[in-house]
Amino acid sequence: MPVIEIEGLTKTYKSGLQALKRVDLTIEKGEIFALLGPNGAGKTTLISIVCGIVNATTGTVVADGHDIRKDFRAARTKIGLVPQELTTDAFETVLATVTFSRGLFGKPGNPALIEQILKDLSLWDKRDAKIMTLSGGMKRRVMIAKALSHEPDILFLDEPTAGVDVELRRDMWAMVRKLRERGVTIILTTHYIEEAEEMADRVGVILNGELILVEEKTALMKKLGKKTLTLNLIEPLPALPADLSDWDLALKADGSELEYSFDAQADDTGVPSLIRSLERLNIGFKDLNTRQSSLEDIFVSLVHRDGETA
Repeated sequence: MPVIEIEGLTKTYKSGLQALKRVDLTIEKGEIFALLGPNGAGKTTLISIVCGIVNATTGTVVADGHDIRKDFRAARTKIGLVPQELTTDAFETVLATVTFSRGLFGKPGNPALIEQILKDLSLWDKRDAKIMTLSGGMKRRVMIAKALSHEPDILFLDEPTAGVDVELRRDMWAMVRKLRERGVTIILTTHYIEEAEEMADRVGVILNGELILVEEKTALMKKLGKKTLTLNLIEPLPALPADLSDWDLALKADGSELEYSFDAQADDTGVPSLIRSLERLNIGFKDLNTRQSSLEDIFVSLVHRDGETA
């Protein structure tokens, strides 16, 4: 069942900048959706509209059955947002800030819940510390605690682990898994593609304000993922022989490595006939290995391909 329905969403600023060009997207309850895209692609604008911070030029957003414009308060109560910027009241304590954030959404006090959230984020020992005294990583944890304080059903994480330590990243992803088990829907934007690869159910790629692809992660990697066969040659080649022009080959490492890219799903990968051709041409190799392309390779190729057609 969809928990977020975005239809015909556009955003043009007064300056004339078109930040979003007709975005249509449905996000299912309980899924982890990763939104990938370079800086300035429209990721934060899209999140800000869904969270009611920025008004769309056209289009509608429905969050858990509530129109974000017509029924703002009910829609916003369902949503937790961890923004990129560290905006917290510097003179307040951690405990007071997170408790106050829950009250802002009209939720009754729940000290046990706040304690659990702070413990999950390794903040309980810092509960009486003023936010101005915390490190950047600890401030990021406070932002996450604030977003979770009113028990949202939908959680937006906008570049949540940019510039944070490895320990926080690990804690955060453990917490995301726990939230998901409770049925919380999580939408994250990230530059760290390995996070999307590890965590996401579906991936969306946004470029120049346009959602150019939405796909299940495993299907995307299967469909677009290529394999690379690398052959370590006994003798370096000065150039690729004309007899090998039928294969997608590249010489690397000063001619001592031969790289062959192929579709792992194809009936005929071309690998056996390539090796037979190498034997016929007396090109010997001492080692070979294959590598499946990662989500990052796919993302780079999509952005590059879209850039060519733009």
